Amino acid sequence: MSTPLRPGNLPGDLDLEFPQKRSNNPMSAQANGRFDANPTSSNRAGITLMNNQVGYVVAEIMDGKPDVIVSDLPSMIRVDGQSKMEFDFAEIAEALGWDDFGSDDFEEIMSTHYGRMVVLDDRVLLFANPEDAAQYLDFDLAPLE
Repeated sequence: MSTPLRPGNLPGDLDLEFPQKRSNNPMSAQANGRFDANPTSSNRAGITLMNNQVGYVVAEIMDGKPDVIVSDLPSMIRVDGQSKMEFDFAEIAEALGWDDFGSDDFEEIMSTHYGRMVVLDDRVLLFANPEDAAQYLDFDLAPLE
């Protein structure tokens, strides 16, 4: 009986390994398994970037910032931050060697996000808690009677 054809034993398959994480991601370590649900607040916000040249440069910039965890995955790059993250367009444009980088370029490389996103002319902010973004969203925090 012949061996069924599956990834890994197809003719011409390469022995590929998944890229290693740049650092341990506590988001996946909070529950028992990597993909288990954990309903408690993580106080984190994050995005998923395309794993292309521009996404890689943005991930490299964010990897150098405090309280940010960057995880390389086969087809995407995960960027998670504690409480608040800021993506400065001028900093990204300089790293890319571009004259300009804007929200349209950012939206092109970002596939998803979690947390409250605030898009400004010169940067994108991500907040873990919506209350922290109140000043940007005209969000009234006064108690209701």
